Amino acid sequence: MNSNLLLLAIPGTAFAAFLLPLLLQRFGRVAATLAAAAVISSLSGAGATAGARRLSPAQPKSRNWPWLPTYGLDLSLRMDGLGLLFSLLICGIGLLVVLYAFYYLPGSDRMGRFYSILLLFMAAMLGVVLSENLLLLLVFWEITSLSSFLLVAYSHGKYESRIGARMALAVTGGGGLALLAGILLLGHIAGSYELSVILAAGDQIRAHALYAPTLILILLGAFTKSAQFPFHFWLPNAMSAPTPVSAYLHSATMVKAGVFLLARLHPALGGTDAWFWLVSGTGAVTLVYSAATALFRHDIKGLLAYSTISHLGLITLLFGLDTPLSIVAGVFHIINHAIFKASLFMAAGVIDHECGTRDMRRVNGMFKRMPITASLAIIAASSMAGVPLLNGFLSKEMFFAETVGHPQFEAISWLLPLIATIAGMLAVAYSLRFVHDVFFNGEPIDLPRQPHEPPRWMRAPIELLVLLCLLVGVFPAWTVAPLLDVAAAATLQTPLPAFELALWHGFNRPLMMSLLALAGGVFIYALRGPLFAWQAQLPPLRPRTAFERLYRLFAAAARRVVAVLDNGSLQRYNALLFSFILLLGGWAFFSGAAATLRLPTQPAGEAAYIALFALLLGSMGGTLLYRKRLLAITLVGVVGLVVALIFVRLSAPDLALTQLAVETGTIILMLLVLYYLPAREAPRSSASRLGRDLLLAFFAGGGMMLITLKMLAAPFATISGFYLREAVPGGGGTNVVNVILVDFRGFDTLGEVTVLAMVALASHALLERLVLTAPSHDSDGRPWSSEAHPLFLSMLVRPLLPLTLTVSVYIFLRGHNLPGGGFVAGLITSVALVVQYLANGNLFAQRRLPRNSAGLLSLGLLLAVGVGMASWLFGRPFLTTAHGHVSLPLIGEFELASAMIFDLGVYVVVVTVVVTVLSGLGRLSERAHSQEAVN
Repeated sequence: MNSNLLLLAIPGTAFAAFLLPLLLQRFGRVAATLAAAAVISSLSGAGATAGARRLSPAQPKSRNWPWLPTYGLDLSLRMDGLGLLFSLLICGIGLLVVLYAFYYLPGSDRMGRFYSILLLFMAAMLGVVLSENLLLLLVFWEITSLSSFLLVAYSHGKYESRIGARMALAVTGGGGLALLAGILLLGHIAGSYELSVILAAGDQIRAHALYAPTLILILLGAFTKSAQFPFHFWLPNAMSAPTPVSAYLHSATMVKAGVFLLARLHPALGGTDAWFWLVSGTGAVTLVYSAATALFRHDIKGLLAYSTISHLGLITLLFGLDTPLSIVAGVFHIINHAIFKASLFMAAGVIDHECGTRDMRRVNGMFKRMPITASLAIIAASSMAGVPLLNGFLSKEMFFAETVGHPQFEAISWLLPLIATIAGMLAVAYSLRFVHDVFFNGEPIDLPRQPHEPPRWMRAPIELLVLLCLLVGVFPAWTVAPLLDVAAAATLQTPLPAFELALWHGFNRPLMMSLLALAGGVFIYALRGPLFAWQAQLPPLRPRTAFERLYRLFAAAARRVVAVLDNGSLQRYNALLFSFILLLGGWAFFSGAAATLRLPTQPAGEAAYIALFALLLGSMGGTLLYRKRLLAITLVGVVGLVVALIFVRLSAPDLALTQLAVETGTIILMLLVLYYLPAREAPRSSASRLGRDLLLAFFAGGGMMLITLKMLAAPFATISGFYLREAVPGGGGTNVVNVILVDFRGFDTLGEVTVLAMVALASHALLERLVLTAPSHDSDGRPWSSEAHPLFLSMLVRPLLPLTLTVSVYIFLRGHNLPGGGFVAGLITSVALVVQYLANGNLFAQRRLPRNSAGLLSLGLLLAVGVGMASWLFGRPFLTTAHGHVSLPLIGEFELASAMIFDLGVYVVVVTVVVTVLSGLGRLSERAHSQEAVN
């Protein structure tokens, strides 16, 4: 496979398939699990294949597709050693979590939703680690925050899950805003958002006046994601998530995104005193504080959460030390921590699953009841503590070595080794507490369940990860060294320093620190009784309570603001809207360049004056006679008809057709809705309110007129000549308006039809549960006719349906060269359906309208997006059209353009929107008459 296509396939497959388990859940949890496992296996294979290719830090594999080049946002992907490392962690551990979750989650859970969200999160994480463009990385970064919110809140019926998810989203979302500002500044400094440019511009970035604020903002984004002090509190509260989520998000993926960002941007931002003190200082505080806190947690997952924060602080400290070997050690510990912490979280889940609780004061003596799981957990915990012959020992030795004799601490050379040794002692102490309290320490106390070994395949992921702990710890040069070399080289962007992955480096200071940490950790745990008594006397820290109080404070303030602005009065909404428009328009008018207010003159005949009189009559009449509903709607229709005639007069037949179709359909729908309006008249406004509304209307209308005149008088250059020249050679059509809609500005049209689809879904949701009472009289007190659908009207309209559909097909087919197109044809079809509904009633229409509106909306959007994506296969930008002439026997030569498929998608969406509204009104009518019959 081409390496570029392979690079695209890694995140693309995950995004394309994240709905697959949800679709297959109707076949049961096995089908959903197999679907997720198949996707992740293919991604793991793609990542391994990409890794098998030669990766050079100087020439990483990359691919760029222009997206929004004006704003510096391209779909750029990059595969280097660091991206390969994280891709393998994301996919490999993700596959193990899929297997583990199948046995962990309750049998009543069909798991389609869980696996879909998990795949969405995985796709976003792959996007983060493989992005070449920083703005694209930020997009994926925010998707990880949203999808992790859904995963943490998966058991949304539990209060703790909702609070934990809300807290995680608030902290990481706030950090994402800071990261956005930092990336914008970084792109401004470097002149590009492409990583290859930014990493090469390190000296320019560090010398810039905006370096300090840029660094602080980016570090805020990284620290909040990786739960660094003082933003660490969200992670322990996220332990309310199901254990498979914790094993995935909080060991190898989400919390690693922050340290990944530090590694990725180190060549551009590192090498300064600000980097050293901010990054290493934050990492050191987090390392020691969280290790000390972990010792006093009674919940197993709480202990593991704080130990995770501590190890993330260790990695952050290593990147902050800013030496080549500290960077290598940081990357190495990312690998090791992911392996042993994922296995520990899974083991904690097994204990919770079998015992019914995670309280270490009750869960004791598990070695007798589940010896295999206990042995696996003991090995993983020993790796976390840094015991020799395990992978954690190797990276801890490298960490100790980097703290000895650091150049920044020449005057106080003992400080860093002391901090590292204390942290090592605390890591041994909390690891020893986990092992001793859970697996030994007497008999269990009042467990909800009788513990026993879990199913064989539930334990298999833990066994594989623990085996990796042993293999990496004993044979590092044969197992992890090649991957570490390419990942560290990609992080440094320079040749690797000399180092050796080995169990024995002789008797040296790092070894002495390790031995002291092991002995000190045992000593600290031996004093756990007095320490726990001392800790109990300290004032409790309740970050969740503080967060909830702050959240309620902001929520109450928001409710007060909303109560002032959103009181249910349409008049107030309009008054606020026009007041804002006046302020903005006044600022634009008076701050702009001076211009003469003159209107380009055109000869006006009698028809123009008649049209002006009709516009004034319709506008003023509809305003003054708004209480006469039917008359007001008729006058509004007159205004729309005159506007359509003006388009005809100004040689804009496409606009005239669209306006006429829109006006017809809108007026008929308004007449249908008119039936349900309350019979009583609206209360009359007071004199003061009328005066306010009159002033707002005068100034808003007058101001809009002045701005329009000023814009018309200002010099401008038109691009119409470009469209006229390029319509035929570039778009293959002589109807310039249609070519603009489906080709030159096709992305805008795609956005518009997407909004239409959203409107259809929103109208369905609003009308589906709405219950109204069918009125017996109109607003003037006249009873409604018993003959709702006159026979004459019904017989007259029915033959018009095939005729109108024929016209719409004709308008659609000729749209690329003559006035017409998918939008206008869809409107004509919609008007035909609305008229049939109005003349023949709900029962007649419901039998003939398509029932699967969601499927039709999906089909329309799929046609529009699919033909746009097809251009990528030919190396062209999204929505590039192709056109040519085809000759067939009997028919002759005719033109075909791929834009017709896009136009067909527009047609399907437009028709489906109207069908959805009609179906909703029909069901509303049925419920209203049923309610009337009951009453």
